[in-house]
Amino acid sequence: MSKKKRRGRRPVGTATSTKPRKQSIEFVARPFAGLPAEEDLVAMAQIIPAATATVCLTEEYGGGRVQLVTLLPEYVQGIKRADGEILVAMQTSMHSGDASRDVAAAVLATIDLSDGQALRAEGLPEPGPRLQDILDTSEPPVVSVRETFDFWVDPRGGVGDAKTRQAIEDAIEHAKDEITPTRPVPGVEHAYWCRLGTKEFVRWVRGEDEDEFFNAFARIHAARESDLEEGARFVGAFRANGLAIPVWELVPGTEAEELTEPLQAMGGRLDAALADESPLSPEVRRARAGIISRQVNL
Repeated sequence: MSKKKRRGRRPVGTATSTKPRKQSIEFVARPFAGLPAEEDLVAMAQIIPAATATVCLTEEYGGGRVQLVTLLPEYVQGIKRADGEILVAMQTSMHSGDASRDVAAAVLATIDLSDGQALRAEGLPEPGPRLQDILDTSEPPVVSVRETFDFWVDPRGGVGDAKTRQAIEDAIEHAKDEITPTRPVPGVEHAYWCRLGTKEFVRWVRGEDEDEFFNAFARIHAARESDLEEGARFVGAFRANGLAIPVWELVPGTEAEELTEPLQAMGGRLDAALADESPLSPEVRRARAGIISRQVNL
């Protein structure tokens, strides 16, 4: 018998693999839909460098409190501090088709860790509870935007030994010069000012259905009313976790506090456009196609 034929033979009844095949997670275009502050959770997952948000678990899952954070050292998924406090990252290197399932799996796995341990990625989770299943939605999370990653350090002692603590503090110090300054716009929900180099921008996470938003904003853009104010021009929009995020480049030197009135005025124009149920005109359709074709990555 040839070697080729011998390699192709298997004993009768022998399985090709004893490992059960992992179930894959179905893609969810809008993973945080139905959660309070969906827009801010998307912002934490996609555009805010440093922030925290306290959430409460349902009684079925222990009823405890968990700190959702944007990022943890070395891209770990979660940390269980020495006193049992749970921190879970929204931004990690692990991504299945459902961001809500990813975060929920990390929450539950971090809870099961020993105190003072970190959760590192070991492959994608299988289907299971999502944030919508494990969070008490009667307590909306309040996002706290930070200037540094100071939440990495436990003021009561930290994770691990003194050497580990010092390494985390060094990482925080190193990140100070690299973190993008970001602040919420006062009086305007889900809008975030940022400074990139010598330029300032504002990104506004919108909660409408994507198609509804782009239809409405196309009406505004076609009417040449898409700029926030003189010199603050609309530069494009992008999609993130099923939501649309329009972006404006601001007049140099503009601070977050100066954007309240122009964004509120834009919100009024958007409300009127969203309420307009008339068919899109050819000019509006062209404007919509232009907005979608030039999606920004900012």
